[in-house]
Amino acid sequence: MGSDMILAADSGGSGAFNLLLLLAVPLVFYFLLIRPQSKRRKEQMQMQNDVQPGVRVLTTSGMRATVVEVDDDGVVLEIADGVEVRFVKQAVMQVLKDPEPDDLDDELDEDADGLDEDGAVDLSKDGDTEAKGTEADEDAEPESEPNGKTKVKAADKPSA
Repeated sequence: MGSDMILAADSGGSGAFNLLLLLAVPLVFYFLLIRPQSKRRKEQMQMQNDVQPGVRVLTTSGMRATVVEVDDDGVVLEIADGVEVRFVKQAVMQVLKDPEPDDLDDELDEDADGLDEDGAVDLSKDGDTEAKGTEADEDAEPESEPNGKTKVKAADKPSA
């Protein structure tokens, strides 16, 4: 039994390989995770500091706006005609290169299929033309009735 322990100690592997592995793991983390993230952060900070009035930007909340005024730590953005809001510079996610669209989808909506003359969309099934919102006759049966008895029982859970 004593000779087995000596054999196990001798076949432990090379110490140089273990040392290389210990040094390689932090280097891989640095080059694959830390360095690219710090590079992106520097580019983002540079872009936020270079924002000038009149530039179209996209905020982190998804609003497209035009920069009106730039301060040390904040910007004033115009999100609609006459509506100005104040943001911190870190809220600017991206500088947009395309100009502001005048009419978003107004032309497309007029020519869309499925619209009636009055601009309403026909949502009826099987091409039924009668309106569902009008009053039905009292004697008429409903269009669909459940087969058999269907009762829904409320759960006996206390509301928290």
